[in-house]
Amino acid sequence: MSVLINNMQDVVKLEDSFLAKLANLGEKILRSEKYEGVEASIIFVDDHYIKALNQKYRHIEQPTDVLAFPLRDELSISEGEKLLGDVYISLERAQEQAREYGHSLEREVAFLMTHGLLHLLGYDHHTQAEEKQMRCKQEQILLAYDLGRLK
Repeated sequence: MSVLINNMQDVVKLEDSFLAKLANLGEKILRSEKYEGVEASIIFVDDHYIKALNQKYRHIEQPTDVLAFPLRDELSISEGEKLLGDVYISLERAQEQAREYGHSLEREVAFLMTHGLLHLLGYDHHTQAEEKQMRCKQEQILLAYDLGRLK
């Protein structure tokens, strides 16, 4: 089981130690959800890149903070390594949102990664009930790793 981090942007600097912490957090999320033997990619991009993805796949012509692309509708984890999907995060959006919400960039990036991974695992927020469940799950995970709000 692994979470691969790929930094494809050079606008926002993240320390290698934080990238390792993110990969570890991602692996713990997958393990806690009983997804052993899977691989997910977290890809850091700039606003220009994520805007192009958002336009192509969601027909929205503006940057967004996070996009998740599951590679399977139903994941069979019975044998071998399986690709779960890709999560794209705009570090420019993350930096702006961290300032807006008054917490650290690290907390915002961890939140966005957690949000994206939960989407890959089948969580969604189409209804109020789903949104509440997903928000609670995200906050629970972040608090467990000392990345709760106001940090």
